[in-house]
Amino acid sequence: MTATGLKLPLELVDIKRILPHRHPFLLVDRIVELEEDRRVVGVKNVASDDRYFIAGPGGRPVMPASILTEAMAQAGAVLILTKPENRARLVYFMGIDRVRYRKPVVAGDIVMLEATVVRLRSKMGSLKGVARVNGQRVCEGQMTFALGDPPAR
Repeated sequence: MTATGLKLPLELVDIKRILPHRHPFLLVDRIVELEEDRRVVGVKNVASDDRYFIAGPGGRPVMPASILTEAMAQAGAVLILTKPENRARLVYFMGIDRVRYRKPVVAGDIVMLEATVVRLRSKMGSLKGVARVNGQRVCEGQMTFALGDPPAR
């Protein structure tokens, strides 16, 4: 049980209660670690039938770097939105700096998505994101986000 009262691991149904994203735009399959105001570790299982694959070297399907970046951001958004005072808010991905793509991600890979708090304020902040496959870094960067109020209904 985490400090926010959530029981780990968070499965897809739990993540859908936190994030507004839905298939095919929901890119986090499970949350396995969560330390409030500090860090989160999520899992993305890369399947061969994911609609966003592009042809890589030799025609091998490769996950686009932009999708991998969004997966890291979504893991970070789970961390931010699990705080009770943020549960009804929206997280806006504002940018990523010092991003490095180190290795292609392909079907069958299990991507571990880690986001660690760099700066956290009431309406914005930044997270250090790292994506790993088999313990090797495949992507990293510092993400900036802003918190907004939910849309009026």
